[in-house]
Amino acid sequence: QAHFVESGGGSVQAGGSLRLSCVDSGRDFSTYAMAWIRQAPGKEREVVAAVSWSGVHTYYADSVKGRFTISRDNAKNTAFLHMTGLKPEDTAVYYCAAERGTMTTRASDYEYWGQGTQVTVSS
Repeated sequence: QAHFVESGGGSVQAGGSLRLSCVDSGRDFSTYAMAWIRQAPGKEREVVAAVSWSGVHTYYADSVKGRFTISRDNAKNTAFLHMTGLKPEDTAVYYCAAERGTMTTRASDYEYWGQGTQVTVSS
């Protein structure tokens, strides 16, 4: 059974960088499409980045394009989100999530979720 644990969140100043990691303790990581999904207080969940099971295909929300990079290491059951040029509006709880099958940009399609890690960007 999939079980995801995120790490790497924290507080940074605008313009700073953070690298989030998501480790799966299960056995099927390489079969999942993975996504990083964020939720800020009072806002809807947003898929900010997604990657196919192979790592070949990626998706980025317009709000993070050119600043965030999603990647995965199937040998280590780990997904990453490298965030640069952080802005105060990036402040949110970031979740990694997984779904079997095709990469999707709808948060509701993801079956398995981590517990989330807080990212706070100050101006």
